[in-house]
Amino acid sequence: MTSFAERIGPLDADEHAPLYRQLQRAIREAIRKQVLAPDDALPAERDMADELGVSRITVRKALEGLVSDGLLSRRQGAGTFVAARVEKSFSKLSSFSEDMISRGRTPNSKFLSRASGLVTPEESLTLGLSPGAPVYRFHRIRYADDAPMALEYSTLPAFALPGPDAVKASLYEALEATGHRPVRALQRLRAVLFTPDQAELLQVQVGDPGLLIERRGFLPDGRVVEVTQSYYRGDAYDFVAELNATSA
Repeated sequence: MTSFAERIGPLDADEHAPLYRQLQRAIREAIRKQVLAPDDALPAERDMADELGVSRITVRKALEGLVSDGLLSRRQGAGTFVAARVEKSFSKLSSFSEDMISRGRTPNSKFLSRASGLVTPEESLTLGLSPGAPVYRFHRIRYADDAPMALEYSTLPAFALPGPDAVKASLYEALEATGHRPVRALQRLRAVLFTPDQAELLQVQVGDPGLLIERRGFLPDGRVVEVTQSYYRGDAYDFVAELNATSA
């Protein structure tokens, strides 16, 4: 089996650049050439230092910079991995499951809660429901190839589904089955820092950057059928939008 040192190439002790920068450059190049593929595990810091003939401080400093740049990610209790970034388009209304499948990845969900209830005053405004109307709430961790990617909190009016257990893998798939899949949506994106509870669920560090997408999905008749807050890992996602110039 090819060693890590053979995969990234040797470091040059005679080069003027600090060793940690040489190591960063070598890892960056290995990722660019896909010698190190998304989700590849890196050796432990001690093993990497021994293999490359450098100090653990050098290795740690190099890895910290690459984690900050989003090229590597740390998973609590598992180690350091090549980040598997996903591009999410703002121009297409698609589900998490559809996005992952289109990229050749396997989506999965873990329900934190799945329950029925009554609309809150705040929800009644965003969903356009009367006070006391029934709703379903879904709190989930979304996975791609067993790696946690996002936390998702959705509230739906009860008319959209026969019950909360109707949602299995994909929320939009369940809505499509009842004829209530949204046809358009309004989304708002903002940067957040993960709280201790969120960081534990997503296997990132407390205070790591994330992206919050707040979405309202609409039916053809204008009714709101979905209000979702999704907290995406900042080291895993790039959001893109196609812009077209308007004619003068």
